[in-house]
Amino acid sequence: MARHALIGDVGGTNARFALVAPGAVQPEAIRALPCADFAGITDAVHAYLGDVDADQPHEACLAFACPVHDDAIRMTNNHWRFSRRAVQAELGLQRFKVINDFTAQALGVPHVAADQLVPIGGGEADPASARLVIGPGTGLGMAGVVPGRRNWIPLTTEGGHVAFAPTDAYETEVLRAFRSRYGRVSVERILCGQGLLELYRTHTQINGLTPDYTAPAEVTAGADAGDPVASAVVDRFLKILGDVCGDAALALGARGGVYLGGGIVPRLLDRLPGSGFRAAFTDKGRMSDYTAGIPTLVVTAEWTGLLGAAEALHNEEVA
Repeated sequence: MARHALIGDVGGTNARFALVAPGAVQPEAIRALPCADFAGITDAVHAYLGDVDADQPHEACLAFACPVHDDAIRMTNNHWRFSRRAVQAELGLQRFKVINDFTAQALGVPHVAADQLVPIGGGEADPASARLVIGPGTGLGMAGVVPGRRNWIPLTTEGGHVAFAPTDAYETEVLRAFRSRYGRVSVERILCGQGLLELYRTHTQINGLTPDYTAPAEVTAGADAGDPVASAVVDRFLKILGDVCGDAALALGARGGVYLGGGIVPRLLDRLPGSGFRAAFTDKGRMSDYTAGIPTLVVTAEWTGLLGAAEALHNEEVA
């Protein structure tokens, strides 16, 4: 009997592992392990396999939140560094695919059930067109996926690192403050967990207020509790996300839809309709009719990246 394969989705904070049966995409024996608890990927894999009492797999596909085009892999938002050839040898794998985490998200989206996709605004997807998958978490991931003749074709990007472009005087002040700290300001500097906190601190600085919160979760909790300052910051965060999503949809031609994932947006689902997200997404001047026709959907499925890793394992379009 063929063995189950190992699949994984490794972010800046947690490494999610699962097993998948031959020919299947549904993950089994899912576990999430804190990256900070392990020196590197092989230690985490050994711990996972020991925990679920699994046979040594012969195949694996692991997704990482960083560029993965070279043999040397350096995680962007945690301390893990490794050689993919060395990991394949140490784990005794006959097949080992390494993909970007948002490539996995993109490949997973076609396998997400319809009841786990929540539309924000209107628009109608063109099933023959590209889809954009984007989501803020520890960083900002962005990828595309295109339907091919036999397989889904992923478009791996580092779109989270494009430059932030303010759209009004307030955001120009925000850019000035962020630039004083970082020099060049990418959209990921704002559209991530730490970025939400820094946006809050910047907002209080601009308005001469004393900050009350010291963690991103405190800002969102404050917004949920009705704090007007925290509410304004969270709504601005979502408005900027709408700007970025609309720009990326134009660049990709994502008439197949824009899918919002990551660790932050699904938790802000109730705030999205009134946040200005959709208005910012569609407000693209002469191209506003184009973006208005593109649906935006929040992915509430918990393990989309694992679905994508399972899809990638035997997808001929994924090296």
